[in-house]
Amino acid sequence: MPQRYDAIVIGGGHNGLVSAAYLARAGLKTLVLEQRHVLGGAAVTEELFPGYRFSVFSYVVSLLRPEIIRELDLPRHGLDILPLDGTFTPLRPGEGRPAPKDGNGNPIGSGDYLWRVNDHGRTVRELRRWSKLDAEAYSEYGQLMVDMARFIKPILSIVPPDPASLDPRPLLPLGGLLRSFARLTERQQAVFVQLMTMSAFDFLSQWFETDPLKATMSASGIIGTFQGIKSPGTAYVLLHHYMGEIDGAFRAWGIPKGGTGGISEAIGRAAAANGAEIRTEARVARIQVGGGRASGVVLESGEEIEAGAVLSSVDVRRTFIDLVEPGTLDPEFETEVRRFKFRGSSGKVNLALDALPSFTCLPGEGEHLRGAISFSPSTEEMEQAYDDAKYGRWSARPYVDVIIPTLVDPSMAPPGKHIMSCFVQYAPYQLDPSLGSWDDNRELFGDAVVNRIAEFAPDLPSKILYRNVQTPLDIERTTGLTEGNIFQGELSLEQLFFSRPVPGWARFKTPIRDLWLCGSATHPGGGIMGANGRIAALELLRSKRGRGRAA
Repeated sequence: MPQRYDAIVIGGGHNGLVSAAYLARAGLKTLVLEQRHVLGGAAVTEELFPGYRFSVFSYVVSLLRPEIIRELDLPRHGLDILPLDGTFTPLRPGEGRPAPKDGNGNPIGSGDYLWRVNDHGRTVRELRRWSKLDAEAYSEYGQLMVDMARFIKPILSIVPPDPASLDPRPLLPLGGLLRSFARLTERQQAVFVQLMTMSAFDFLSQWFETDPLKATMSASGIIGTFQGIKSPGTAYVLLHHYMGEIDGAFRAWGIPKGGTGGISEAIGRAAAANGAEIRTEARVARIQVGGGRASGVVLESGEEIEAGAVLSSVDVRRTFIDLVEPGTLDPEFETEVRRFKFRGSSGKVNLALDALPSFTCLPGEGEHLRGAISFSPSTEEMEQAYDDAKYGRWSARPYVDVIIPTLVDPSMAPPGKHIMSCFVQYAPYQLDPSLGSWDDNRELFGDAVVNRIAEFAPDLPSKILYRNVQTPLDIERTTGLTEGNIFQGELSLEQLFFSRPVPGWARFKTPIRDLWLCGSATHPGGGIMGANGRIAALELLRSKRGRGRAA
């Protein structure tokens, strides 16, 4: 006889584990099935080289919802987020303003830099060195963005309202949001409309004149999207990343102790403590559907497992095209699924270092290396990086976001050694056919990333002990993320809120009864957030209570 559970969760990424934890906490017999030997999906920590442990894919945390940390008591299960302090943008000699000087009036390094830290006063003083107008605007901009984040924050915890629904109940949250919008000042309302429609570059240009500042800030608008900083809609992605918070501080970023796998492991322990069963190396081959409802799954091994409900934390293409038998879905719905855009655009390079690199503009070790290091010297170079990708090439001079986790968590490497995490835009999933495959170009792409960093830190190549290059194809193969898209689908305006993933089916239910979606392809989108998994589980539990009353 096949085993039977109340709920099966496909995929042991952070969203799947969150769903499992909430379902198990509510008393449902819950099973998580993860295809790999390690939990976490894209939020994993692995020892790629002896003694060197990496957050192989996702590498920072900010969006993880505070209510999930609180309700699942994740600190008790090992979650420890270490804050990152600021963003350092190095510039090449001859760029920007004259090199800063020390107390004796001597130039510090060769070339300038832009360095924003968590200490607001220090950042304003740094910006004043560049532009008095920007220094004055920075405080007002920051407060306004916090106001926008607070306004939109409730959306992260609710089922997106469906304006086309004939049932008035799903529209109730929309009424609350409209009342909140009405309470905003005219200025705030205008800014919100701008954020929903403008490019990151145009939005920021209303506030700032310093080009490296605009380039660095606009980078948050292109993360995980196949768009440039001048593409309309990227201002919303900027806001999406601004909504992260740590200990109540918006726009605060950190790294989990032990890497991003530490988040997944803490959620997994919380799920297990509530009674969930978790199986690794258990790849699902098919979702069983009969009589219009999901009744369980079949593993690649041939094992059949029955369930009262199936929740899929994998993306919509994997769920509906790969795991559901052809002909099961309504053709119109399947067409909408096939229209859903992924367009993977990101790569990752993980480096094991013998010693820390030294930047030409600010030589030696120092606190400037303890936060993010953004290789975004100008808006022109940021847009040129996108131009390369549009024609199927990885960026010759890419935008790279670097952190050195061992400066805040030395346990990730042997004593005295370091690891460097390099997130890269752009690496288009679909390469120009004349270039060959990603397998042919993997190391060339890795060379381009190292060479880009070496423009500002020339000694980096000599300090690399090991290198691991992750192309979009590698990310897809390892994690199952279609086209290597880190958000399970682009965060473009037509794929948000009540249209994510398919118009009319954005409420975590699917056309197949008892089959639910709980991954990042649903509202409110991607990032290590967990909101998708939490809302999906709560909606499933609510539906069961409703059926019980009806019975």
